[in-house]
Amino acid sequence: MSQFLHTVGALLSDPHLQFLADDPTKPPVSNPVPEFTPTLPDNVKNPTSTILAWTAGSGLALATLGGLVGFACIGIGEGTERGALAARGKKAIVMSLVSGVGIACIAGLVFAAYKMAAG
Repeated sequence: MSQFLHTVGALLSDPHLQFLADDPTKPPVSNPVPEFTPTLPDNVKNPTSTILAWTAGSGLALATLGGLVGFACIGIGEGTERGALAARGKKAIVMSLVSGVGIACIAGLVFAAYKMAAG
């Protein structure tokens, strides 16, 4: 998106570009895109960050619990020679690792976006 805005800015600041209603004697605009600083109201920022923190924490706790259950399934499946149970346990461990990393990354991105918006 920034490349598009840069291209629009370069086109509009070109001194040889003329539109039908333009005044050719007027100096060109240096930056046609206005500066914008996004901000969140304080009454929205605090409850939202609390909800996001609880959601990320509970998601990571559930991913850890899923990993522990997966290790238990592997132990029971290997000990009793149930290959399907052991395979499900291995799959549960991989999925809990993937979900934990996903939750951590998404929570970090959302917190970063809120911090950037807060200024």
